[in-house]
Amino acid sequence: MYDEAELVEAKRQLDSTLHKIREVVKTFEAKDEPSRCKSQLTLAKRRLKAFGIANQLIEEKLVEGW
Repeated sequence: MYDEAELVEAKRQLDSTLHKIREVVKTFEAKDEPSRCKSQLTLAKRRLKAFGIANQLIEEKLVEGW
C-alpha cells in the first residue's frame, strides 16, 4: 500500500503538526479567559488525539518492518 519512505514522511509531517497543535492548546489555556475559546480548545484537543492515533499506527507499521 505505502512504502517505508512514504510512511516516514507522513510521520514527520504528523510530528510537526502535533507540535504546532500542542502550542495552540498551550496558548488557549494560557489566555485570561480560556472559556471564551472553549470550542477552539476542544477542537485542538480532539485533533491532538486523532493525529496522535495516526502517528502511533504509522510507528507500529514501521516497527513491524518491511
